[in-house]
Amino acid sequence: MKTYKIAIQKSGRLNEKSVELLKQCGLQFENYKSSLISTVRNFPLEILFLRDDDIPEYVQDGIADLGIVGQNVLLETGAKVCTLQNLGFGKCDLNIAVKSDSQIQKPSDLTGLSIATSYPNLLAQYLNQNNINATIRNISGSVEIGPGLGLSDAIFDIVSTGSTLKNNGLKSIFTVMESEAILIANDTISNAPQVKELVERIRSVLRAISTKYVVLNVKKDNLNAIVNLLPGVKSPTVIPLYEEDWVAVHSVINEKDFWEKINLLKLAGAQGIVVMPVEKIITP
Repeated sequence: MKTYKIAIQKSGRLNEKSVELLKQCGLQFENYKSSLISTVRNFPLEILFLRDDDIPEYVQDGIADLGIVGQNVLLETGAKVCTLQNLGFGKCDLNIAVKSDSQIQKPSDLTGLSIATSYPNLLAQYLNQNNINATIRNISGSVEIGPGLGLSDAIFDIVSTGSTLKNNGLKSIFTVMESEAILIANDTISNAPQVKELVERIRSVLRAISTKYVVLNVKKDNLNAIVNLLPGVKSPTVIPLYEEDWVAVHSVINEKDFWEKINLLKLAGAQGIVVMPVEKIITP
């Protein structure tokens, strides 16, 4: 059986979540900080720990079969790979930011100015699409210091919380793109059985993260109203209680929907509502 290789970030904001996701999929391996490779003990997979900028091209060239990388990094490199799944973590915006006292307010105000960035290809594409003639200054590392040192009039960079911008006297004026971590694959192996199994494991974990298991008691007369509010994956489980005319309803619900529906459940007669985390959800 072929052993596949998946590349993840060696260090940085995606490493911890990538390792956590793979372990939640039941994969047993050591997260070696000092090594470039770790072998999964219970699945035909090896994990490569690489610089995030290298991952798309490693997957494109077949050195790695799969990879977990930010959408922004993939688009910057232009690597030809297959995107298998959005992963829901590592979310960030790529913004244009300027000095806090700057009069620049809209994209057209950037005409004739200079913009520092670590993403020159993405920035060039945006400027071309919007007919903005600006100078791109390619900087590796601390892009946010550009305006303060007089290297540029603005920056184009990742923004997660905005605290780094504030600490450097900058403000974001608009978002160019949104990004999150994605699972990518070499085009030649995206339909391999082991790859499909790994993707399904990942999807089952992702479904569970945003889903809660709900147990509640309700009178039989009010059961239909509860079922309409908690349809479940297929349909709820209904169990008779010792007390006559009462049943227990077991179901699952998206967490964000639950907080919107909790008052409706109470009004429909639900009592003793218990909410629990879900580890995995397997669907056909």
